[in-house]
Amino acid sequence: MSEITLDAYKAMIGQEVGVSRWFEVGQDRIDKFADVTEDHQFIHVDPERAKATPFGGTVAHGFLTLSLLAPMMFDGQPRLAGTLMAVNYGFDRVRMMSPVRAGSRVRGRFVLNEVVDRGPGEILIKSQVTVEIEGAEKPALVAESLGLTRFA
Repeated sequence: MSEITLDAYKAMIGQEVGVSRWFEVGQDRIDKFADVTEDHQFIHVDPERAKATPFGGTVAHGFLTLSLLAPMMFDGQPRLAGTLMAVNYGFDRVRMMSPVRAGSRVRGRFVLNEVVDRGPGEILIKSQVTVEIEGAEKPALVAESLGLTRFA
């Protein structure tokens, strides 16, 4: 995505500012996440046993879906001209709305809620993010993401 000025970005408050590429959530990714987080609940890692659940198969960890917001944000939001550093500051009102079945693809859709000046050269960006599941009506996750950006 191309760079835009801070003034142009602030003019986009209330609008969709970007959409990430699709990310595949295959069983291999789910298994690796289970290993890293030590969360081996059968609904995530045992395809045979998970078939008997209402999900009909394995599903991604909710925190796996949440963790994919890092590359989605980098991918789907505009770059601000003059940025020295941008960091994830956290999330407000995170809701995991629908399970992500193994083999699904997800992407992030971003709406700019607010840009807060925090002093010389620093802003707090609040964006509504919706993680869509390809082909599904209901999103996997909705949250307000918070990001700090510092300028030269």
